[in-house]
Amino acid sequence: MTKKIPKFKNEEEEREFWASHESTEYIDWKRTRMVVLPELKPSLKTISLRLPQSMLEELKLLANKKDVP
Repeated sequence: MTKKIPKFKNEEEEREFWASHESTEYIDWKRTRMVVLPELKPSLKTISLRLPQSMLEELKLLANKKDVP
C-alpha cells in the first residue's frame, strides 16, 4: 500500500516535498512502464569556449560515440 501524493500549489512546493520524502513510499515502481516522448526537445543555449585543439578533437570523438552533435 502506497501513501497518497498530496496536491501541490506550485512546482517549488512539489520540489521541496520530493527533496524531503522517499518516492518509494508514494509510487509502486514495480507497476511503472516506459514512456516515449517523441516531441520533447531539450532546451539549448549556445556558448563560446576557448579550448586547446587536442581537447576539442577528443571531445568531438566522445560526442560522436554517444551520438551527440
